Parts: sequence; C-alpha cells; structure tokens
Amino acid sequence: MLNVVCKYLLASSLLLTIGSAFAGEQAFNQAQFDSLNANGKPNIVYFHATWCPTCKVQQPIVARLAASPEMKDVTIFVADYDKEVALKRALKVTQQSTFVVFKGGHEVARSTGQTREQDIRNTFAKAL
Repeated sequence: MLNVVCKYLLASSLLLTIGSAFAGEQAFNQAQFDSLNANGKPNIVYFHATWCPTCKVQQPIVARLAASPEMKDVTIFVADYDKEVALKRALKVTQQSTFVVFKGGHEVARSTGQTREQDIRNTFAKAL
C-alpha cells in the first residue's frame, strides 16, 4: 500500500511540474532572456526567494496567471533572488518579490511586493 501511495505522489508531483513548464514559467536563463528581448518577445522576470513570505503568497497567483490563455505568448522567468546577483544589478532590483515586465525588448513595467491577484494581473498585462 505504501508503494502505491509513493507512486501516486511521484506521479502527481511530475504532472504539476510538467503543467508549470507548459504554463510559461521557467527558471531564469540569460541566453533565452537575451534572445527574447532581442526579438521583442514579451517576458517577465520574477525575482523569487524561497524564504520570502510575500513570494510564497505570489507563487500560486503567478502559476495561475501563467497558465491563463491570455499569457500563452509571455515567458515568465523565475529568477532566484539570492543567486542572480548580476541580473539584479543589471535590472537595478533591490528586493525579492519583484516583477520586471518586458515588451518589444524594453522594460515596460515593474512592481514589488504585490499580493493581490488583480494587481499582479494588471502588471503582467503590460507585456501583452
């Protein structure tokens, strides 16, 4: 019985991971970020920290929005706030829970600390 439960949990975890990957959320990748911006493709960099309580509130909202049909052409990069030091410096980000929105190769919006879904949706909509 325990073996069946473990297999179920593993399968569920895998499905959730696959679902997130197709939803437009992915770990930050500098080469892909540069390519998207060079081609004018919309993208959002989300500075996330596992220890951040605000980020924990934002994460399920980001996942829902990333999975929505209107965001299908927007890539959402999740940048580790503690590890992406050069990126933080380049984008002048000083706090975790920050969204930086790009459209046409340029920054068009930025927000920090938003936890209301409608506010985050409005920020993300600037990429469209």
